[in-house]
Amino acid sequence: MKKLEKKYDLFWETASDDDIKKVMEFNDGYKKFMDNSKTERESVEEIVKIAKANGYRNLKDIIKNGGDIKSGDKVYAINMDKAIALFNIGEGSLVDGMNIIGSHVDAPRIDLKPNALYQDEGLALFETHYYGGIKKYQWVTIPLAIHGVFIKENGEKVNIVIGEDENDPVVYISDLLIHLSANQMEKKLAKGIEGEDLNILVGSIPLKDSNSKAKVKSNILKILHEKYDIVEEDFVSAEIEIVPAGKSRDVGLDRSMVMAYGHDDRVCAYTSLMALTEISGQQKTAVTLFVDKEEIGSVGATGMESRFFENMVAEIMNLKGEYTEINLRRSLSNSNMLSADVTAAMDPIYKSVLEKNNAAYLGKGVVLTKYTGSRGKSGSNDANAEFVAKVRRIFNNNKITWQTAELGKVDQGGGGTIAYILAQYGMEVVDCGVALLSMHAPFEIASKADVYEAYRAYKAFMIEA
Repeated sequence: MKKLEKKYDLFWETASDDDIKKVMEFNDGYKKFMDNSKTERESVEEIVKIAKANGYRNLKDIIKNGGDIKSGDKVYAINMDKAIALFNIGEGSLVDGMNIIGSHVDAPRIDLKPNALYQDEGLALFETHYYGGIKKYQWVTIPLAIHGVFIKENGEKVNIVIGEDENDPVVYISDLLIHLSANQMEKKLAKGIEGEDLNILVGSIPLKDSNSKAKVKSNILKILHEKYDIVEEDFVSAEIEIVPAGKSRDVGLDRSMVMAYGHDDRVCAYTSLMALTEISGQQKTAVTLFVDKEEIGSVGATGMESRFFENMVAEIMNLKGEYTEINLRRSLSNSNMLSADVTAAMDPIYKSVLEKNNAAYLGKGVVLTKYTGSRGKSGSNDANAEFVAKVRRIFNNNKITWQTAELGKVDQGGGGTIAYILAQYGMEVVDCGVALLSMHAPFEIASKADVYEAYRAYKAFMIEA
């Protein structure tokens, strides 16, 4: 009888010095990516830079120039600057399916309202609307940065980043001082900070020689106009996001972890991107998807619910001389996918919400999650056992450090991913990503070992699935 191998070892226990060096170097690159990718638009820009440096061509340009696509080509397609797909064209027919890694590049944050800037009690503030699932109390009294884009009436695009350079000012959300917070302290945690109170403090100096009743507001508008040539009405056609200020940092005296804003889900985006850029000559076309709007239900033109991916596959099949409607349907249904998203790691301080035998642990590698959803698997893809076995075999054959988990105890809550959306095409899909501490907090924690093993896992899958 074949001896059963021990599974779920800590990566660090069996890693060689060379392995650990590779982990540290890989995470240095990851931290740089994270520091430049605090919004979905910035993420797409960074992905395009890396793609171009690795020989990928813009699908839009190929179509415009009447080109074609053949085996070995590398192409990318952008969706409204907030989502992107990369394709490594395989040796075989697209009709036989693709190996897809799908992640999302949006993250929980605070957005500005269209009519954002106002003055009250001698202070200028921005009104906000939070995006995705956040604990509102985590976002007060920390340094915040402004990232985003203004689209002026004439169509000109103005990018803005304030608060990341050490010489930049930051912005801030105030909280009630403990001395006067008797009533606030009686509230439930979810109500301690109300959504309408997440207003951003941006200034306090009035504009001299102004006839305005809101002179501090006028001064902020003057500063913005002088630096960016924007006016107040431009806020209506802007996407301005408030995110934590500061760079990614090593965590732990042993530097074994990374603290960053937006691990969920840019950790899976970066690892799958780097994996894709390093493969060639594979039989099936390998694809990495980076989508928007996952944190609010994958809706809209840039979310996974849109037809963007399907349309791009059709375009590529057409350029490759393989397109028919039935061939497109067969290509999608014959595909394999890892829905690359994060999950909750066991936290020794809050372990009561996790079931230890089915929880993910930092340092035990990439996490395979057969089902997500909430309570009775509601909203879950619930992958086929045959496909889970196939992925398991690929990971074991490539000596990937991996583990299985579900997202907390059955009655505690739950969450979803983009897995069920791609599964609608009839393709095989399972969730596979990195475990995090403090998920959806302004700064989250990931194990460097798990980041590296996710990259290795995605690379093996795209080659062998």
